[in-house]
Amino acid sequence: MPGGSKSSSRFAITSCRLLQLESPAMREGTAHLDGEIRKGRHHMEVRVYYEDTDFSGIVYHANYLRFMERGRTNYLRLMGAEQHALFAEAEAETPGFAFVVRSMQIDFLKPARMDDILDVVTWPVAVKGASIILAQEVRRGSDVLVKAEVRVAFISEGRAQPIPKSLRTLMKADLD
Repeated sequence: MPGGSKSSSRFAITSCRLLQLESPAMREGTAHLDGEIRKGRHHMEVRVYYEDTDFSGIVYHANYLRFMERGRTNYLRLMGAEQHALFAEAEAETPGFAFVVRSMQIDFLKPARMDDILDVVTWPVAVKGASIILAQEVRRGSDVLVKAEVRVAFISEGRAQPIPKSLRTLMKADLD
């Protein structure tokens, strides 16, 4: 670190990306970007930009994966008030842990177009020993455009590991 200072930020790995976990005080000005949890489901709005579309003016299929990745990341971010402590506990229990996408079933039902406002909805379906199954939908108003079921595995040092109890308990709370 420059000048020998230490950073007080904690980090976790999610879907093979490093995610800096911010304290609630650090997030006050940006909380609206993460979406919100309503009735056990995470909702996050995304606007479709020109860069998200293909030559025919509809959203390129791979960009839905990006939208859903953001939804899963923000769902984890908003899961609970004590998220920082839980991830610190998980890191102590299983150093170098990561959540990685193991499999995904996806159905493209209707196209989205430039300037559409989409609602990316994420919710847990099952929490197992070393994996979580999440359902996701990308909606425009009441229309469901894309449906997906995503199996996310918990790994440490390149191998599947049981999800630490603290994280498993928090994730199961959304199933009730």
